Amino acid sequence: MSESTPLLLYVHIPYCVHKCHYCDFNSHVCGEHDWRQYELALLSELSQWARQPQFTGRELASIFFGGGTPSLAPASLIESVIGKAFELFRFSDDIEISLEANPGTVDQSNFAGFREAGVNRLSIGVQSLKDEELKWLERIHSGEQAVVALKAGRAAGFENINLDLMYGLPNQTVEGWVETLNRAIDLNPEHLSCYQLTVEPHTKLAAEGDRVAAELPDDELALEFLFKTRERLAEAGYEAYEVSNFAREGFKCRHNDGYWLYRDYIGIGAGASGKWDHMGTSEDGGVTRYSNIRNPEKYIESALKDGRAINSDERLPKGTAEAEALWQGLRRTGGISDSWFSERFDVDIKTQFGNELASWLSEKKLTWEGNYLHLTDRGLPFADSIASDLF
Repeated sequence: MSESTPLLLYVHIPYCVHKCHYCDFNSHVCGEHDWRQYELALLSELSQWARQPQFTGRELASIFFGGGTPSLAPASLIESVIGKAFELFRFSDDIEISLEANPGTVDQSNFAGFREAGVNRLSIGVQSLKDEELKWLERIHSGEQAVVALKAGRAAGFENINLDLMYGLPNQTVEGWVETLNRAIDLNPEHLSCYQLTVEPHTKLAAEGDRVAAELPDDELALEFLFKTRERLAEAGYEAYEVSNFAREGFKCRHNDGYWLYRDYIGIGAGASGKWDHMGTSEDGGVTRYSNIRNPEKYIESALKDGRAINSDERLPKGTAEAEALWQGLRRTGGISDSWFSERFDVDIKTQFGNELASWLSEKKLTWEGNYLHLTDRGLPFADSIASDLF
């Protein structure tokens, strides 16, 4: 793609103090971490990607340190990766650099170090502010520790803080969830991510089977959680700019929004993934995706050898890329631009997906507003079903 098209960088830190039973991310509980070796592996891999023609000369719009628990890493590692990225790429003038943190693993001195390293956005994995819910989720912090963590972030100079929250927990009521939302709003974060608990395959929670499923909300109650969340946060001045993400004006997460806008991204670290577009090349107009080796020790060994740590990759043809771009764009409240889609794929949305979208449009679960196609409020619960019709 054009050198002017924003590029994203994702950095995966795979280590955790404890792996929660609902977690399906690539996280590993280890007593000892060889941080220096992991840092050198990240730098080696990043340097290798910077030499690839699809990324050379591109401007980085955002960097996101995710995990795992990135706040376990020493600030020197974070600073080193940011410094190497600055050396290898151009930075946008207002680059967003985010780091995920868990209240149970950080204190004010950690936050100050991350801020000095160049991080300007903090995302704190609160999940709940109620101790009984945190205990069920197997989180290692209390509700009070979550509050202390946010205050520590403020004291360290962070002016852009997100809180991750989770609803739809076993036997949770909508009223109880609203209490949590109200407490979170009182903390005045710039951004809130509110996700429904889902039981992912291959997690410890999934192994508990029907017992857990019986305690989770049914579809009707889940919708009540969703719409009450949107209603309450709108009252408090948070725009729902994506299905699960809410921001005060000027504080959308530009990195995650970049994924939904189908932008290219480099992923480095154990289990990280990346994607690049073949637009404007002699290829078929599709995309390439890759995923890294998940085991941290094997990742380090491979990345230190020659900067390469790919476990698997695939070339998606143009038709699949079209469906993927539409699916991701529909997650955004503003929807997806037909003019962008037409420029990117040389065909408009109505021509390519008219049959697949017809019933959703007639049922008013999708709508056109000018040049943009987006979900209606009625369509929000059917986002996954609409997506399945596209592939």
